[in-house]
Amino acid sequence: MKITPKSELDSRCSRLQKLMSGEGLDAVIILQNADLFYFTGTIQSGNLYVPATGDPIYMVRRDFQRARRESSLAEIVPFASMRDLPGILSGYGCREPKRIGLELDVLPVNLFERYKKIYPQAELIDATPLIRRVRMIKSPYEIEIMKRAARQVDTVYRRVSALLREGMTDLELAAGLEYVARREGHLGHIRMRVFNGEMIFGHTFSGKDSALPAYTDTPLGGMGLGPSFGQGAGNKPIGCNEPIIIDFAGSIDGYLVDQTRMFALGGIPDTLRAAYDDMLRVQDKMKTLVKPGAAWGGVYDGCLSMAEELGYADHFMGYKGAQVSFIGHGVGIEIDEYPFLARGFSEMFLEAGMVFAFEPKLVYPGIGAVGIENTFHLSEGGLEQMTFSSEEFVIV
Repeated sequence: MKITPKSELDSRCSRLQKLMSGEGLDAVIILQNADLFYFTGTIQSGNLYVPATGDPIYMVRRDFQRARRESSLAEIVPFASMRDLPGILSGYGCREPKRIGLELDVLPVNLFERYKKIYPQAELIDATPLIRRVRMIKSPYEIEIMKRAARQVDTVYRRVSALLREGMTDLELAAGLEYVARREGHLGHIRMRVFNGEMIFGHTFSGKDSALPAYTDTPLGGMGLGPSFGQGAGNKPIGCNEPIIIDFAGSIDGYLVDQTRMFALGGIPDTLRAAYDDMLRVQDKMKTLVKPGAAWGGVYDGCLSMAEELGYADHFMGYKGAQVSFIGHGVGIEIDEYPFLARGFSEMFLEAGMVFAFEPKLVYPGIGAVGIENTFHLSEGGLEQMTFSSEEFVIV
């Protein structure tokens, strides 16, 4: 079992407290699982109280003993009721906070109302932007875990050709790849922050099913197995001479990377081959634009302009009427972290330490989708590609 080092947790808390000072916050209370894992090293149910100065206090409802084993925080205490919070904090010498930050993008309204009752005189504000800004800069410790996830997803990629056969369904191929991933330590779950952002850890599509949009804010959706979870691999048989797209998120010790690769049985039409090669060119364009200080939206605009100049305005990142307004997204503990290489982010800028997935894709209704995706780390020394599987369009 991998325990997040105390030095990591201390650094994360310190960086959050620095941002809290700039916003005049007396405290931030964290409940969401991904944020809890980042700041405590575990996801045991409870409240992490981060004061403006001093050590955080992790008040655990369930399971306290497991939290003590899994977290290296100094102050971990049990509690039974939300009403206990003020008394516990008073025992640690914490004054009643006047401005409290909460994860308002994910916090249920009924919990928000309970905090209002506990602290009726306090101003409750959204701390999510501060939390996301801390999490967007990855430490060397985090980068090493993500590199392991990249090795995992390469193992999955290298099994595709051996598993692939004509007539098998998309679901059968997806299940075979998921088996490989789980054997390699995949957690079997992908965290996504956005509301209703349910996500499986691999989109495996062939032919026309890869061009079906879904409710998810993603360029590809897929038929899935029914309306109850209308995304992902379905029961379409895989045929010859059609594109097969494998969009797979590796996951090790809570951290993710994202990679997409292309396959086909027998061959692929020349138009789709040329389209795929052009997406590699868009990826190369991104590499020239990404540097510390570059606007997130500026990278998006530059790559979108190139795709349009190449003649793909109606197919880039979805077909016309179902296109998404991003080309890249941060990855880490969640699949939709900062930064967003997306429309409108002209006042947000790239920094050393960021990790993001870049996924230029083209979608042709009734035919299929082609594209590439890799995960990149922007360091002081430049841009490093973390996912490393061959980018060849593999013909089996």
